[in-house]
Amino acid sequence: MLTEERKKAILELLAKNKIVKNNDLATKLNTSISTIRRDLQELENEKKLIRIHGGAKIIEKVTEEFSMAEKSSKNMQEKNNIAKYAATLIKDGATIFLDAGSTTYLMIPYLENKNITVVTNSITNAKLLSELNITTYILGGFIKNNTQAIIHSVAANQLQTLHFDYAFLGTNTIHSKFGYMTPDIEEANLKKIALNQSQTSYILADHTKFNHLSFVKFSNIEDAFIITDYLPKNYAEELKNKTTIKEINA
Repeated sequence: MLTEERKKAILELLAKNKIVKNNDLATKLNTSISTIRRDLQELENEKKLIRIHGGAKIIEKVTEEFSMAEKSSKNMQEKNNIAKYAATLIKDGATIFLDAGSTTYLMIPYLENKNITVVTNSITNAKLLSELNITTYILGGFIKNNTQAIIHSVAANQLQTLHFDYAFLGTNTIHSKFGYMTPDIEEANLKKIALNQSQTSYILADHTKFNHLSFVKFSNIEDAFIITDYLPKNYAEELKNKTTIKEINA
C-alpha cells in the first residue's frame, strides 16, 4: 500500500472511531509499527490529527459563534419541533427562564395564552413575549450586538436573586467529557447561574450540536435534561447513561 493510501485509510478510520491505536493500524493496513508512527507524525505535521501515547485522536473543532440571524436560518424544522415539545412541559403558573438563542426563541409562540412569568436575557425574546402579552422581565446589562443577548455582572447579579420552576437553555455544543459549552465567558456564567437557580433545567439542541467543543463549559451533562431532534448513533449510549434525553424524531 502506498503512503498516501495508508494516510487516507488512517484518516477514514479516525473519522469513524475518533481514536486509533498503532497496533490496530499496523494490523489492518498490513504494515509495521514504525511505518504507522511515521505516517501519524506526518499527518500531525499536516494538522490532520493529534498523536497520543500508542496512537492518535481526531482534532475536534472548536465551534464559532454565529449571529442570531445565522442561527435562525439553520435546521429550522428540527429546532421548531424541539421548541414545540419544550413548551408542552410548562405548567400554568410557572416561572421560567428563557435563554437567548434561536431554539428558545421558537418556543415563544407556543407559550401564548399560558399563565406564566418569563425572565429572559434576550432582547428579541422579550419583544416577542411582550407582543403576545406574556408577563416578562428582561435582565439588565451589556448587549451583545451579534446575538442580542444581555450579559455582564449586572445581569448575573439579578439572576442570582431569582428562582425558576424551569430553565430552557441553548448551547453551542454538547460533549460527553466537557459538558455544555459556549464561546462567550460571560454568557456561560449566566447560563450556569440560570441552571442553578432552576428546579428543572432543559438544554435545547439539535443533532448538529453533539460531539463538538466550544470555548467555555457552563455545566455538566447530568445537570440538565436534553431535548433534541435525534442523537447521533455513535454518541447515544454514552450520553444516555448520564442524563434523560428526549428525541423528538426518534
